[in-house]
Amino acid sequence: MPFEYVLEMNHITKHYGESTVLSEATLQVRPGEIHALLGENGAGKSTLMNILFGMPVIHSTGGFKGEIKVGGDTVNIHSPKEAMNLGIGMVHQEFMLIPGFTITENIKLNREISKPNLISRILGHELESLDHAAMKRDARAALDSVGVDIPENTLVRTLPVGYMQFVEIAREIDKTGVKLLVFDEPTAVLTESEADQLIAVMKSIAERGIAIIFITHRLNEVMKAADTVTVLRDGKLVGTKPISQTNLTDMAGMMIGRGEEGIIDTPSREHTLSGKVALRVRDLFVEMPGEAVKGLDLDVMEGEIIGIGGLAGQGKVGLPNGVMGLYPSKGTVELFGEELPLNDPTTALAKGLSMVSEDRRGVGLLLEESIEDNIAFNAIQVKREFLTRAGFFKLRSGRAVREHAKEMIQNLDIRCTSPAQSTGTLSGGNQQKVCIARALTMKPRFLFVSEPTRGIDIGAKSLVLDTLVRLNREQGLTIVMVSSELMELRSICDRIVIVAEGKVASILRPDSPDADFGLAMSGIKTQEEAI
Repeated sequence: MPFEYVLEMNHITKHYGESTVLSEATLQVRPGEIHALLGENGAGKSTLMNILFGMPVIHSTGGFKGEIKVGGDTVNIHSPKEAMNLGIGMVHQEFMLIPGFTITENIKLNREISKPNLISRILGHELESLDHAAMKRDARAALDSVGVDIPENTLVRTLPVGYMQFVEIAREIDKTGVKLLVFDEPTAVLTESEADQLIAVMKSIAERGIAIIFITHRLNEVMKAADTVTVLRDGKLVGTKPISQTNLTDMAGMMIGRGEEGIIDTPSREHTLSGKVALRVRDLFVEMPGEAVKGLDLDVMEGEIIGIGGLAGQGKVGLPNGVMGLYPSKGTVELFGEELPLNDPTTALAKGLSMVSEDRRGVGLLLEESIEDNIAFNAIQVKREFLTRAGFFKLRSGRAVREHAKEMIQNLDIRCTSPAQSTGTLSGGNQQKVCIARALTMKPRFLFVSEPTRGIDIGAKSLVLDTLVRLNREQGLTIVMVSSELMELRSICDRIVIVAEGKVASILRPDSPDADFGLAMSGIKTQEEAI
């Protein structure tokens, strides 16, 4: 009896410790179809694919529950090699090519063709010679199938980025017995014309009976390429639809789809905003690996909390890191009407900017040092505060540092034994509050907070968000909050900026429809934007 689905992943559940990242998720893919898999960051797409490919991270953390069938047969996949043997391949977002090898060598790597020679006939086939002509023929055929007319002996390191993506695809097509290919954000590095060419190649592959799972955030491309779409949200299956029965707005709403659920009550603002611009950003470029900013324009108003959202890798994290001078940047930035020099963190701090980094353990904190020293560190280094004169020298005033730390610990409710406690021994939420205390010690006029609730529990999240709102309401502090948690942004922000492909895609009100946020994350501008 012929099988209906080339791949069935039924009722897949995966836990990491106490966290459930997939719950009863199901994905069914027919032979020869292009099946789009959508969802926000953290929706469970990557975990589902890690399970499909038998990645070590799955089996070293307790495995998973559920059933996988390939070609109608139940299988247990314990490694990527086993997945490959079953006819499952992947075109990675991060290239898996060897730059110093030729295109042919990359395509045939670990599947080289050999031919007998005099020595191998005597001592065994292990000493056979490589059949370069046969491998070049195979590579040429694979390149032709993806529409790339470049010599197969070209070194990969000399290729434009777009061509590298097509070489990745050619390598997978060259493998025998391929039944299913996973395309993970394949158009992320391609130009518009290259993306159109890739979609044409995908359709050509599907016509040969090979199924494709197409993971992307670009909903326009889903409409162009896919036959079917499956949407995950918070680790659960939202729905699977034929592409003919959905549209951009429907898909975007399925991806976000939380409505008012999870929104925190925020105290109303007692005073109206002044209408003055606190931060003006024009044509900003930031060279932050994985979060590059590519010509971003934005105005932040005095006294507001503005949220920066978007998918991972689209540039939202690059904005504060670039303005603060932590990564190479160019463009024009004005702070309260005065031009701010870029690539100069010390001047940024001295001018009244402060930042709570998304990487609190790697950048934000000195984990081996005490809470009090972490809180006072920037103020000592940049503003020369908490110092006392000893003859011709100024030394750290332990008493002043301790008294200030006690005040911050009380104000921010940092749970600790004393200000002298090592910061690395605190819980994640309390470490985050130490980061905020350090930023506030600089007496900033403007505060960036990047992923302030990442990796902390629900109770600590609420405390951190309440602290930010209180600082804004009571002190009038202008805050830019970068977060992957859209509900948090919708809870406390006056406006929400969605960044896609390094630029502002849309600026929305917190109560804007779910679909508008989903469309913006896909880089599609919506009808109405917040002023």
